[in-house]
Amino acid sequence: MSESTDPAVPADKTDPADPAGLIAAGYAFTGPALDLGALLWDGDCLPDRQIRIPLAMLNRHGLVAGATGTGKTKTLQLIAEQLSASGVPVFLADIKGDISGISVPGTAGDRIDERARDVAQSWEPTGYPCAFYSLGGIGPGIPLRSTVTSFGPVLMSKVLELNQTQEQSLGLIFHYADTKGLELVDLKDLRAVVAFLVSDQGKPELKGIGGLSTVTAGVILRALTAFEQQGASEFFGEPEFDTGEFLRTAADGRGLVSVLELPAVQDKPQLFSTFLMWLLADLYNDLPEVGDLEKPKLVFFFDEAHLLFSGASKAFLASITQTVRLIRSKGVGVFFVTQTPKDVPADVLAQLGNRVQHALRAFTPDDAKALKATVRTFPNSAYDLEELLTQLGTGEAVVTVLSEKGAPTPVAATRLRAPQSLMGPVAAADLEQAVTSSPLWARYAEPVDRESAYEKISAEQAAAEARAEAAAAEAEAEKQARVAEKEAARAARSAPKPDPSLAEQVVGSGLFRSLARSIGTQLGREISRSIFGTARRRR
Repeated sequence: MSESTDPAVPADKTDPADPAGLIAAGYAFTGPALDLGALLWDGDCLPDRQIRIPLAMLNRHGLVAGATGTGKTKTLQLIAEQLSASGVPVFLADIKGDISGISVPGTAGDRIDERARDVAQSWEPTGYPCAFYSLGGIGPGIPLRSTVTSFGPVLMSKVLELNQTQEQSLGLIFHYADTKGLELVDLKDLRAVVAFLVSDQGKPELKGIGGLSTVTAGVILRALTAFEQQGASEFFGEPEFDTGEFLRTAADGRGLVSVLELPAVQDKPQLFSTFLMWLLADLYNDLPEVGDLEKPKLVFFFDEAHLLFSGASKAFLASITQTVRLIRSKGVGVFFVTQTPKDVPADVLAQLGNRVQHALRAFTPDDAKALKATVRTFPNSAYDLEELLTQLGTGEAVVTVLSEKGAPTPVAATRLRAPQSLMGPVAAADLEQAVTSSPLWARYAEPVDRESAYEKISAEQAAAEARAEAAAAEAEAEKQARVAEKEAARAARSAPKPDPSLAEQVVGSGLFRSLARSIGTQLGREISRSIFGTARRRR
Protein backbone atom coordinates (compact mmCIF):
# COMPACT_ATOMS: atom_id res chain seq x y z
CA MET A 1 0.00 0.00 0.00
CA SER A 2 1.19 3.51 -0.72
CA GLU A 3 0.43 6.89 0.80
CA SER A 4 1.73 10.02 -0.86
CA THR A 5 0.78 13.59 -1.51
CA ASP A 6 2.87 13.64 -4.66
CA PRO A 7 1.01 12.93 -7.89
CA ALA A 8 1.92 9.60 -9.42
CA VAL A 9 2.35 11.25 -12.80
CA PRO A 10 4.29 14.47 -13.46
CA ALA A 11 2.23 17.40 -14.69
CA ASP A 12 4.03 17.50 -18.03
CA LYS A 13 2.78 13.99 -18.73
CA THR A 14 -0.91 14.86 -18.51
CA ASP A 15 -1.34 16.82 -21.72
CA PRO A 16 -3.99 15.63 -24.20
CA ALA A 17 -1.28 14.29 -26.51
CA ASP A 18 -0.26 11.79 -23.81
CA PRO A 19 -3.23 9.42 -23.23
CA ALA A 20 -1.18 7.24 -20.86
CA GLY A 21 -0.37 10.30 -18.76
CA LEU A 22 -4.03 11.29 -18.63
CA ILE A 23 -5.00 7.80 -17.49
CA ALA A 24 -2.28 7.67 -14.83
CA ALA A 25 -3.26 11.12 -13.55
CA GLY A 26 -6.68 9.70 -12.69
CA TYR A 27 -4.95 7.41 -10.16
CA ALA A 28 -2.82 10.09 -8.47
CA PHE A 29 -4.59 9.95 -5.12
CA THR A 30 -3.48 12.00 -2.14
CA GLY A 31 -4.65 9.68 0.63
CA PRO A 32 -3.81 6.05 1.50
CA ALA A 33 -4.29 3.70 -1.45
CA LEU A 34 -3.66 0.09 -2.39
CA ASP A 35 -1.14 -0.55 -5.16
CA LEU A 36 -2.58 -2.70 -7.92
CA GLY A 37 0.18 -2.51 -10.52
CA ALA A 38 1.65 -0.57 -13.43
CA LEU A 39 -0.12 0.89 -16.46
CA LEU A 40 -0.05 -0.96 -19.77
CA TRP A 41 -0.14 1.23 -22.86
CA ASP A 42 0.51 0.42 -26.48
CA GLY A 43 2.01 -2.95 -25.55
CA ASP A 44 4.43 -1.55 -22.96
CA CYS A 45 4.40 -1.75 -19.16
CA LEU A 46 5.08 1.66 -17.63
CA PRO A 47 6.38 1.15 -14.05
CA ASP A 48 6.33 4.87 -13.30
CA ARG A 49 2.58 5.00 -14.00
CA GLN A 50 1.07 3.27 -10.99
CA ILE A 51 -2.57 2.15 -10.80
CA ARG A 52 -4.07 2.26 -7.31
CA ILE A 53 -7.36 2.18 -5.44
CA PRO A 54 -8.16 4.57 -2.56
CA LEU A 55 -8.43 2.78 0.77
CA ALA A 56 -11.44 4.88 1.73
CA MET A 57 -13.32 3.64 -1.37
CA LEU A 58 -13.06 -0.05 -0.50
CA ASN A 59 -16.48 0.08 1.17
CA ARG A 60 -18.03 0.99 -2.21
CA HIS A 61 -17.94 -2.66 -3.29
CA GLY A 62 -16.27 -4.17 -6.28
CA LEU A 63 -15.97 -6.93 -8.88
CA VAL A 64 -13.02 -9.06 -9.93
CA ALA A 65 -13.90 -10.96 -13.11
CA GLY A 66 -12.20 -12.96 -15.80
CA ALA A 67 -11.95 -16.33 -17.49
CA THR A 68 -10.54 -19.35 -15.68
CA GLY A 69 -6.77 -19.16 -15.27
CA THR A 70 -6.41 -15.42 -15.82
CA GLY A 71 -5.38 -14.59 -12.23
CA LYS A 72 -8.60 -13.56 -10.45
CA THR A 73 -7.74 -15.38 -7.24
CA LYS A 74 -4.25 -13.84 -7.16
CA THR A 75 -5.81 -10.38 -7.54
CA LEU A 76 -8.12 -11.15 -4.64
CA GLN A 77 -5.08 -12.22 -2.63
CA LEU A 78 -3.13 -9.10 -3.57
CA ILE A 79 -5.91 -6.76 -2.43
CA ALA A 80 -6.57 -8.77 0.75
CA GLU A 81 -2.88 -8.63 1.72
CA GLN A 82 -2.74 -4.87 1.48
CA LEU A 83 -6.00 -4.44 3.35
CA SER A 84 -4.64 -6.57 6.18
CA ALA A 85 -1.40 -4.57 6.19
CA SER A 86 -3.51 -1.41 6.50
CA GLY A 87 -5.28 -2.74 9.60
CA VAL A 88 -8.51 -3.69 7.78
CA PRO A 89 -10.01 -7.11 8.62
CA VAL A 90 -10.80 -9.24 5.57
CA PHE A 91 -13.20 -12.11 4.94
CA LEU A 92 -12.41 -14.55 2.11
CA ALA A 93 -14.85 -17.23 0.95
CA ASP A 94 -12.54 -19.90 -0.47
CA ILE A 95 -14.61 -22.15 -2.71
CA LYS A 96 -11.73 -24.01 -4.35
CA GLY A 97 -9.49 -24.25 -1.29
CA ASP A 98 -6.52 -22.39 -2.81
CA ILE A 99 -6.47 -19.19 -0.72
CA SER A 100 -5.18 -20.64 2.54
CA GLY A 101 -1.63 -19.82 1.41
CA ILE A 102 -2.20 -16.18 2.40
CA SER A 103 -1.26 -17.27 5.94
CA VAL A 104 2.36 -18.11 5.06
CA PRO A 105 5.14 -16.25 3.19
CA GLY A 106 5.41 -16.74 -0.54
CA THR A 107 8.30 -18.37 -2.36
CA ALA A 108 10.68 -16.24 -4.42
CA GLY A 109 11.43 -17.25 -8.00
CA ASP A 110 12.32 -15.96 -11.44
CA ARG A 111 8.73 -15.21 -12.40
CA ILE A 112 8.14 -13.29 -9.18
CA ASP A 113 11.35 -11.32 -9.67
CA GLU A 114 10.44 -10.49 -13.26
CA ARG A 115 6.95 -9.34 -12.31
CA ALA A 116 8.34 -7.20 -9.47
CA ARG A 117 10.76 -5.46 -11.86
CA ASP A 118 8.03 -4.84 -14.44
CA VAL A 119 5.74 -3.07 -11.98
CA ALA A 120 8.35 -1.46 -9.67
CA GLN A 121 7.34 -3.63 -6.72
CA SER A 122 9.54 -4.21 -3.67
CA TRP A 123 8.53 -7.84 -3.20
CA GLU A 124 9.15 -9.49 0.17
CA PRO A 125 7.75 -12.88 1.21
CA THR A 126 5.10 -12.20 3.86
CA GLY A 127 2.40 -14.20 5.58
CA TYR A 128 -0.68 -12.59 7.10
CA PRO A 129 -2.64 -13.32 10.30
CA CYS A 130 -5.43 -15.76 9.46
CA ALA A 131 -8.30 -17.69 11.00
CA PHE A 132 -9.92 -20.57 9.14
CA TYR A 133 -13.62 -21.42 9.27
CA SER A 134 -16.06 -23.97 7.88
CA LEU A 135 -19.83 -24.05 7.49
CA GLY A 136 -21.14 -26.02 10.44
CA GLY A 137 -18.00 -28.12 10.60
CA ILE A 138 -18.23 -29.39 7.01
CA GLY A 139 -14.54 -29.53 6.14
CA PRO A 140 -11.56 -28.10 8.03
CA GLY A 141 -12.08 -24.94 10.03
CA ILE A 142 -13.79 -23.45 13.07
CA PRO A 143 -17.52 -24.24 12.61
CA LEU A 144 -19.82 -21.35 11.76
CA ARG A 145 -23.37 -21.90 13.00
CA SER A 146 -26.51 -19.84 13.40
CA THR A 147 -29.70 -20.61 15.28
CA VAL A 148 -32.97 -20.69 13.36
CA THR A 149 -34.30 -17.94 15.65
CA SER A 150 -31.39 -15.64 14.79
CA PHE A 151 -31.76 -16.40 11.11
CA GLY A 152 -35.36 -15.23 11.37
CA PRO A 153 -38.57 -15.86 9.41
CA VAL A 154 -37.86 -13.31 6.66
CA LEU A 155 -34.54 -14.78 5.55
CA MET A 156 -35.83 -18.31 6.08
CA SER A 157 -38.81 -17.58 3.85
CA LYS A 158 -36.54 -16.28 1.11
CA VAL A 159 -34.25 -19.30 1.32
CA LEU A 160 -37.22 -21.70 1.26
CA GLU A 161 -38.75 -19.70 -1.62
CA LEU A 162 -42.10 -19.28 0.11
CA ASN A 163 -44.83 -17.03 -1.27
CA GLN A 164 -46.24 -14.10 0.68
CA THR A 165 -48.99 -16.11 2.38
CA GLN A 166 -46.58 -18.86 3.37
CA GLU A 167 -44.07 -16.27 4.60
CA GLN A 168 -46.74 -14.74 6.83
CA SER A 169 -47.57 -18.17 8.19
CA LEU A 170 -43.91 -18.82 8.92
CA GLY A 171 -43.76 -15.50 10.76
CA LEU A 172 -46.74 -16.63 12.83
CA ILE A 173 -44.91 -19.86 13.66
CA PHE A 174 -41.84 -17.95 14.85
CA HIS A 175 -44.08 -15.64 16.91
CA TYR A 176 -45.79 -18.59 18.58
CA ALA A 177 -42.43 -20.21 19.37
CA ASP A 178 -41.16 -16.97 20.94
CA THR A 179 -44.22 -16.44 23.11
CA LYS A 180 -44.23 -20.05 24.33
CA GLY A 181 -40.51 -20.16 25.11
CA LEU A 182 -39.84 -22.74 22.39
CA GLU A 183 -36.28 -21.99 21.27
CA LEU A 184 -35.73 -22.61 17.55
CA VAL A 185 -32.11 -23.68 17.56
CA ASP A 186 -31.93 -26.08 14.64
CA LEU A 187 -34.14 -27.23 11.79
CA LYS A 188 -35.67 -30.11 13.73
CA ASP A 189 -36.98 -27.52 16.20
CA LEU A 190 -38.73 -25.62 13.43
CA ARG A 191 -40.06 -28.84 11.93
CA ALA A 192 -41.41 -29.93 15.33
CA VAL A 193 -43.26 -26.64 15.90
CA VAL A 194 -44.83 -26.70 12.41
CA ALA A 195 -45.98 -30.30 12.84
CA PHE A 196 -47.34 -29.57 16.34
CA LEU A 197 -49.42 -26.59 15.20
CA VAL A 198 -51.35 -28.70 12.68
CA SER A 199 -51.85 -31.62 15.09
CA ASP A 200 -55.11 -32.14 17.01
CA GLN A 201 -53.36 -30.98 20.16
CA GLY A 202 -51.79 -27.88 18.59
CA LYS A 203 -54.52 -26.55 16.28
CA PRO A 204 -56.30 -24.58 19.03
CA GLU A 205 -53.07 -22.72 19.86
CA LEU A 206 -53.28 -20.41 16.83
CA LYS A 207 -57.04 -20.36 16.41
CA GLY A 208 -57.36 -16.86 17.84
CA ILE A 209 -54.79 -15.33 15.48
CA GLY A 210 -55.55 -16.98 12.16
CA GLY A 211 -54.32 -20.53 12.53
CA LEU A 212 -52.04 -22.52 10.24
CA SER A 213 -53.52 -24.46 7.35
CA THR A 214 -52.44 -28.03 6.77
CA VAL A 215 -51.61 -27.20 3.15
CA THR A 216 -49.27 -24.34 4.10
CA ALA A 217 -47.63 -26.47 6.78
CA GLY A 218 -47.07 -29.18 4.18
CA VAL A 219 -45.37 -26.71 1.82
CA ILE A 220 -43.08 -25.48 4.60
CA LEU A 221 -42.17 -29.00 5.71
CA ARG A 222 -41.38 -30.11 2.14
CA ALA A 223 -39.24 -27.02 1.60
CA LEU A 224 -37.38 -27.75 4.84
CA THR A 225 -36.72 -31.30 3.66
CA ALA A 226 -35.21 -30.05 0.40
CA PHE A 227 -33.17 -27.49 2.34
CA GLU A 228 -31.81 -30.17 4.66
CA GLN A 229 -30.73 -32.22 1.66
CA GLN A 230 -28.46 -29.30 0.73
CA GLY A 231 -26.63 -29.76 4.03
CA ALA A 232 -28.36 -26.95 5.90
CA SER A 233 -28.77 -29.05 9.04
CA GLU A 234 -25.05 -28.63 9.66
CA PHE A 235 -25.26 -24.83 9.57
CA PHE A 236 -28.13 -24.40 12.04
CA GLY A 237 -27.32 -25.08 15.66
CA GLU A 238 -25.27 -24.03 18.66
CA PRO A 239 -22.93 -22.62 19.74
CA GLU A 240 -23.94 -19.74 17.51
CA PHE A 241 -21.05 -17.86 15.93
CA ASP A 242 -20.55 -14.20 16.81
CA THR A 243 -19.94 -12.41 13.50
CA GLY A 244 -18.09 -9.70 15.43
CA GLU A 245 -15.14 -12.14 15.43
CA PHE A 246 -14.56 -11.15 11.80
CA LEU A 247 -13.75 -7.57 12.86
CA ARG A 248 -10.65 -8.45 14.85
CA THR A 249 -7.09 -7.26 14.27
CA ALA A 250 -3.89 -9.10 15.17
CA ALA A 251 -1.55 -8.08 17.99
CA ASP A 252 0.68 -6.24 15.49
CA GLY A 253 -2.24 -4.11 14.25
CA ARG A 254 -2.76 -5.92 10.96
CA GLY A 255 -6.28 -6.90 10.01
CA LEU A 256 -7.21 -10.53 10.60
CA VAL A 257 -7.89 -12.47 7.41
CA SER A 258 -10.84 -14.82 7.99
CA VAL A 259 -10.80 -17.63 5.41
CA LEU A 260 -13.97 -19.67 5.02
CA GLU A 261 -13.00 -23.07 3.61
CA LEU A 262 -15.79 -24.19 1.27
CA PRO A 263 -14.44 -26.95 -1.02
CA ALA A 264 -16.64 -29.51 0.77
CA VAL A 265 -19.83 -27.54 0.00
CA GLN A 266 -19.11 -26.15 -3.46
CA ASP A 267 -21.83 -28.46 -4.82
CA LYS A 268 -24.34 -27.00 -2.32
CA PRO A 269 -24.97 -23.46 -3.57
CA GLN A 270 -28.13 -23.00 -1.52
CA LEU A 271 -26.17 -23.58 1.67
CA PHE A 272 -23.50 -21.11 0.54
CA SER A 273 -26.09 -18.49 -0.35
CA THR A 274 -27.85 -19.07 2.97
CA PHE A 275 -24.64 -18.33 4.80
CA LEU A 276 -24.03 -15.16 2.78
CA MET A 277 -27.51 -13.85 3.52
CA TRP A 278 -27.20 -14.55 7.23
CA LEU A 279 -23.71 -13.11 7.54
CA LEU A 280 -24.41 -9.82 5.77
CA ALA A 281 -27.79 -9.41 7.46
CA ASP A 282 -26.32 -10.14 10.90
CA LEU A 283 -23.52 -7.62 10.40
CA TYR A 284 -25.93 -5.04 9.05
CA ASN A 285 -28.18 -5.41 12.11
CA ASP A 286 -25.30 -5.29 14.60
CA LEU A 287 -23.02 -2.59 13.19
CA PRO A 288 -23.77 1.11 13.75
CA GLU A 289 -24.12 3.63 10.96
CA VAL A 290 -20.73 5.23 10.34
CA GLY A 291 -20.97 6.89 6.92
CA ASP A 292 -17.71 7.37 5.03
CA LEU A 293 -14.59 6.30 6.92
CA GLU A 294 -10.89 6.68 6.19
CA LYS A 295 -10.77 2.92 5.83
CA PRO A 296 -13.42 0.17 5.91
CA LYS A 297 -14.23 -1.81 9.03
CA LEU A 298 -14.33 -5.04 7.03
CA VAL A 299 -14.09 -6.13 3.39
CA PHE A 300 -15.65 -9.34 2.04
CA PHE A 301 -14.49 -11.32 -0.97
CA PHE A 302 -16.83 -13.97 -2.36
CA ASP A 303 -14.97 -16.16 -4.82
CA GLU A 304 -16.91 -18.08 -7.50
CA ALA A 305 -19.80 -15.68 -6.95
CA HIS A 306 -21.82 -17.22 -9.78
CA LEU A 307 -22.63 -20.04 -7.33
CA LEU A 308 -24.49 -17.49 -5.23
CA PHE A 309 -26.77 -16.35 -7.98
CA SER A 310 -27.23 -19.43 -10.18
CA GLY A 311 -30.87 -20.45 -9.88
CA ALA A 312 -31.48 -17.96 -7.09
CA SER A 313 -35.04 -16.84 -6.44
CA LYS A 314 -36.19 -13.26 -7.03
CA ALA A 315 -36.61 -12.84 -3.29
CA PHE A 316 -33.01 -13.88 -2.68
CA LEU A 317 -31.69 -11.51 -5.34
CA ALA A 318 -33.77 -8.67 -3.92
CA SER A 319 -32.38 -9.37 -0.45
CA ILE A 320 -28.78 -9.44 -1.66
CA THR A 321 -29.25 -6.25 -3.66
CA GLN A 322 -30.75 -4.40 -0.71
CA THR A 323 -28.09 -5.62 1.70
CA VAL A 324 -25.21 -4.73 -0.62
CA ARG A 325 -26.69 -1.29 -1.15
CA LEU A 326 -27.19 -0.55 2.54
CA ILE A 327 -24.24 -2.20 4.23
CA ARG A 328 -21.81 0.34 2.77
CA SER A 329 -22.98 2.84 5.37
CA LYS A 330 -21.86 0.39 8.06
CA GLY A 331 -18.28 0.58 6.79
CA VAL A 332 -18.36 -2.85 5.11
CA GLY A 333 -17.20 -3.48 1.55
CA VAL A 334 -18.17 -6.48 -0.60
CA PHE A 335 -16.22 -7.81 -3.60
CA PHE A 336 -17.62 -10.49 -5.89
CA VAL A 337 -15.13 -12.66 -7.79
CA THR A 338 -16.51 -14.47 -10.83
CA GLN A 339 -15.96 -15.22 -14.51
CA THR A 340 -18.03 -12.58 -16.26
CA PRO A 341 -20.02 -9.55 -15.07
CA LYS A 342 -23.18 -11.19 -16.40
CA ASP A 343 -22.85 -13.76 -13.59
CA VAL A 344 -23.89 -10.97 -11.23
CA PRO A 345 -27.47 -9.62 -11.42
CA ALA A 346 -27.72 -6.17 -12.95
CA ASP A 347 -29.09 -4.57 -9.77
CA VAL A 348 -26.14 -5.92 -7.78
CA LEU A 349 -23.62 -5.06 -10.51
CA ALA A 350 -24.81 -1.46 -10.43
CA GLN A 351 -23.55 -1.23 -6.82
CA LEU A 352 -19.99 -2.31 -7.71
CA GLY A 353 -17.94 0.83 -8.32
CA ASN A 354 -14.49 -0.82 -8.30
CA ARG A 355 -13.75 -3.14 -11.23
CA VAL A 356 -10.80 -5.38 -12.05
CA GLN A 357 -11.55 -7.23 -15.29
CA HIS A 358 -9.16 -9.96 -16.36
CA ALA A 359 -9.07 -11.49 -19.84
CA LEU A 360 -12.17 -12.95 -21.46
CA ARG A 361 -12.35 -15.61 -24.15
CA ALA A 362 -14.38 -15.33 -27.33
CA PHE A 363 -14.29 -18.89 -28.65
CA THR A 364 -18.05 -19.27 -29.12
CA PRO A 365 -20.94 -17.01 -30.10
CA ASP A 366 -22.03 -16.93 -26.46
CA ASP A 367 -18.50 -15.88 -25.45
CA ALA A 368 -18.55 -13.07 -28.03
CA LYS A 369 -21.92 -11.90 -26.75
CA ALA A 370 -20.64 -11.90 -23.15
CA LEU A 371 -17.56 -9.94 -24.25
CA LYS A 372 -19.64 -7.22 -25.87
CA ALA A 373 -21.89 -7.04 -22.81
CA THR A 374 -18.84 -6.66 -20.55
CA VAL A 375 -17.41 -3.83 -22.65
CA ARG A 376 -20.69 -1.93 -22.34
CA THR A 377 -20.37 -1.96 -18.54
CA PHE A 378 -17.18 0.14 -18.62
CA PRO A 379 -16.90 3.93 -18.96
CA ASN A 380 -15.67 5.38 -22.26
CA SER A 381 -12.08 4.35 -22.77
CA ALA A 382 -8.97 5.24 -24.74
CA TYR A 383 -8.58 1.51 -25.38
CA ASP A 384 -10.33 -0.78 -27.82
CA LEU A 385 -11.67 -2.83 -24.93
CA GLU A 386 -13.27 -5.52 -27.05
CA GLU A 387 -9.88 -6.33 -28.54
CA LEU A 388 -7.87 -5.66 -25.38
CA LEU A 389 -9.90 -7.98 -23.16
CA THR A 390 -9.11 -10.96 -25.39
CA GLN A 391 -5.36 -10.18 -25.46
CA LEU A 392 -4.58 -9.63 -21.80
CA GLY A 393 -2.08 -12.06 -20.30
CA THR A 394 -2.27 -13.86 -16.97
CA GLY A 395 -2.00 -11.34 -14.13
CA GLU A 396 -3.13 -8.46 -16.34
CA ALA A 397 -6.47 -6.70 -16.13
CA VAL A 398 -8.54 -3.70 -17.11
CA VAL A 399 -9.14 -1.51 -14.05
CA THR A 400 -11.50 1.28 -13.15
CA VAL A 401 -12.17 2.33 -9.54
CA LEU A 402 -13.82 5.13 -7.66
CA SER A 403 -11.61 8.14 -7.00
CA GLU A 404 -11.41 9.85 -3.64
CA LYS A 405 -14.25 12.08 -4.84
CA GLY A 406 -16.38 9.05 -5.73
CA ALA A 407 -16.09 9.47 -9.50
CA PRO A 408 -14.98 6.62 -11.80
CA THR A 409 -11.32 6.71 -12.78
CA PRO A 410 -10.22 6.31 -16.40
CA VAL A 411 -10.10 2.73 -17.66
CA ALA A 412 -6.54 1.47 -17.24
CA ALA A 413 -4.97 -1.71 -18.61
CA THR A 414 -2.74 -2.89 -15.75
CA ARG A 415 -0.02 -5.42 -15.10
CA LEU A 416 -0.82 -6.45 -11.55
CA ARG A 417 1.61 -6.90 -8.70
CA ALA A 418 2.41 -10.34 -7.32
CA PRO A 419 1.02 -11.40 -3.92
CA GLN A 420 3.68 -11.68 -1.22
CA SER A 421 2.11 -14.71 0.45
CA LEU A 422 2.02 -18.27 -0.87
CA MET A 423 0.02 -18.48 -4.09
CA GLY A 424 -1.66 -21.80 -3.38
CA PRO A 425 -3.03 -23.89 -0.51
CA VAL A 426 -1.08 -24.78 2.60
CA ALA A 427 -0.55 -28.44 3.50
CA ALA A 428 -3.56 -30.14 5.11
CA ALA A 429 -1.62 -30.84 8.31
CA ASP A 430 -0.58 -27.19 8.60
CA LEU A 431 -4.16 -26.07 8.03
CA GLU A 432 -5.42 -28.45 10.70
CA GLN A 433 -2.80 -27.16 13.13
CA ALA A 434 -3.78 -23.56 12.44
CA VAL A 435 -7.45 -24.38 13.04
CA THR A 436 -7.08 -26.30 16.29
CA SER A 437 -4.57 -23.84 17.76
CA SER A 438 -7.01 -20.93 17.39
CA PRO A 439 -8.51 -19.65 20.68
CA LEU A 440 -11.92 -19.84 18.96
CA TRP A 441 -11.66 -23.59 18.44
CA ALA A 442 -12.49 -24.43 22.05
CA ARG A 443 -15.45 -22.06 21.96
CA TYR A 444 -17.14 -23.18 18.74
CA ALA A 445 -15.82 -26.62 17.78
CA GLU A 446 -18.20 -28.94 19.64
CA PRO A 447 -21.92 -28.72 18.77
CA VAL A 448 -24.34 -28.34 21.65
CA ASP A 449 -27.82 -29.87 21.47
CA ARG A 450 -29.57 -28.44 24.52
CA GLU A 451 -33.26 -28.66 25.30
CA SER A 452 -35.15 -26.59 22.77
CA ALA A 453 -38.46 -26.70 20.90
CA TYR A 454 -38.06 -30.24 19.60
CA GLU A 455 -37.25 -31.70 23.00
CA LYS A 456 -39.97 -29.70 24.78
CA ILE A 457 -42.67 -30.61 22.27
CA SER A 458 -41.54 -34.25 22.23
CA ALA A 459 -41.66 -34.36 26.04
CA GLU A 460 -45.10 -32.75 26.13
CA GLN A 461 -46.41 -35.09 23.45
CA ALA A 462 -44.97 -38.07 25.32
CA ALA A 463 -46.62 -36.86 28.53
CA ALA A 464 -49.90 -36.30 26.70
CA GLU A 465 -49.69 -39.78 25.20
CA ALA A 466 -48.94 -41.22 28.64
CA ARG A 467 -51.93 -39.38 30.11
CA ALA A 468 -54.12 -40.57 27.25
CA GLU A 469 -52.93 -44.13 27.69
CA ALA A 470 -53.55 -43.96 31.47
CA ALA A 471 -57.03 -42.55 30.91
CA ALA A 472 -57.75 -45.20 28.30
CA ALA A 473 -56.50 -47.91 30.65
CA GLU A 474 -58.67 -46.56 33.47
CA ALA A 475 -61.70 -46.39 31.22
CA GLU A 476 -61.07 -49.91 30.02
CA ALA A 477 -60.72 -51.12 33.61
CA GLU A 478 -64.04 -49.48 34.54
CA LYS A 479 -65.67 -51.02 31.50
CA GLN A 480 -64.36 -54.44 32.38
CA ALA A 481 -65.58 -54.00 35.98
CA ARG A 482 -69.08 -53.11 34.77
CA VAL A 483 -69.10 -56.07 32.43
CA ALA A 484 -67.96 -58.37 35.23
CA GLU A 485 -70.70 -57.03 37.54
CA LYS A 486 -73.38 -57.62 34.93
CA GLU A 487 -72.08 -61.10 34.26
CA ALA A 488 -72.17 -61.89 37.98
CA ALA A 489 -75.76 -60.68 38.29
CA ARG A 490 -76.79 -62.66 35.25
CA ALA A 491 -75.10 -65.77 36.61
CA ALA A 492 -76.81 -65.35 39.96
CA ARG A 493 -80.24 -65.18 38.36
CA SER A 494 -79.76 -68.23 36.23
CA ALA A 495 -78.13 -70.46 38.91
CA PRO A 496 -80.35 -73.55 40.21
CA LYS A 497 -81.75 -73.20 43.76
CA PRO A 498 -80.40 -75.68 46.44
CA ASP A 499 -82.71 -78.47 47.99
CA PRO A 500 -84.53 -77.35 51.25
CA SER A 501 -83.42 -78.75 54.61
CA LEU A 502 -85.62 -81.14 56.76
CA ALA A 503 -86.75 -78.28 58.99
CA GLU A 504 -87.63 -76.20 55.95
CA GLN A 505 -89.58 -79.13 54.54
CA VAL A 506 -91.58 -79.61 57.82
CA VAL A 507 -92.31 -75.91 58.20
CA GLY A 508 -93.41 -75.62 54.64
CA SER A 509 -95.76 -78.62 54.72
CA GLY A 510 -99.58 -78.21 54.66
CA LEU A 511 -100.13 -80.17 57.90
CA PHE A 512 -97.73 -77.88 59.71
CA ARG A 513 -99.51 -74.79 58.41
CA SER A 514 -102.98 -76.16 59.45
CA LEU A 515 -101.74 -77.05 62.89
CA ALA A 516 -100.19 -73.63 63.26
CA ARG A 517 -103.55 -72.02 62.40
CA SER A 518 -105.36 -74.15 64.98
CA ILE A 519 -102.88 -73.42 67.68
CA GLY A 520 -103.05 -69.77 66.75
CA THR A 521 -106.83 -69.74 67.08
CA GLN A 522 -106.91 -71.55 70.44
CA LEU A 523 -104.13 -69.46 71.80
CA GLY A 524 -105.91 -66.29 70.66
CA ARG A 525 -109.07 -67.27 72.58
CA GLU A 526 -107.10 -67.99 75.71
CA ILE A 527 -105.43 -64.61 75.55
CA SER A 528 -108.74 -62.85 74.92
CA ARG A 529 -110.43 -64.46 77.94
CA SER A 530 -107.53 -63.59 80.16
CA ILE A 531 -107.73 -59.96 79.16
CA PHE A 532 -111.56 -59.41 79.41
CA GLY A 533 -112.11 -61.57 82.52
CA THR A 534 -114.49 -64.02 81.07
CA ALA A 535 -114.37 -67.58 82.28
CA ARG A 536 -114.47 -70.68 80.32
CA ARG A 537 -117.84 -72.22 79.94
CA ARG A 538 -118.32 -75.35 82.05
CA ARG A 539 -119.40 -78.45 80.23
